[in-house]
Amino acid sequence: MCKCHGVSGSCTVRVCWRKMKPFREIGEQLVRKFDGATHVKVIERKHQFRLRPTRKDIKRPSKKDLVYLEESPDFCFKNSSVGVLGTKGRECNATSYGMDGCRLLCCGRGYQTVEKEVEEKCNCKFVWCCKVQCQKCSSRREVHTCN
Repeated sequence: MCKCHGVSGSCTVRVCWRKMKPFREIGEQLVRKFDGATHVKVIERKHQFRLRPTRKDIKRPSKKDLVYLEESPDFCFKNSSVGVLGTKGRECNATSYGMDGCRLLCCGRGYQTVEKEVEEKCNCKFVWCCKVQCQKCSSRREVHTCN
């Protein structure tokens, strides 16, 4: 995409730039690649490295395919050696079926619900220039944490 700048419509300076696809489209493309990613191992032959799928029934990945060398750790349980904190004690959403939902996040271990007094920012206003000022409001709400 280019734009011309100059006196009386002349193009003394031409500025060009590249435009990205919409962010959602890029995200959806990445998710499709992630879902179809191939687990591979590195094979060395005659001083050349090649990627080969770990399973024989999977086709060899192309240059545009997403591949991975190691399986992901189990994020449900603490594993200090790989820096995984686990989900015990994590706050979750009891009504959500998404990634933040207690059903998924608590890995089938269940969750506890307690009513807590929480302090949150509220009545926020933009102050010229360049500050946001908020009050602090207290309210009681149910908080769900993974067992």
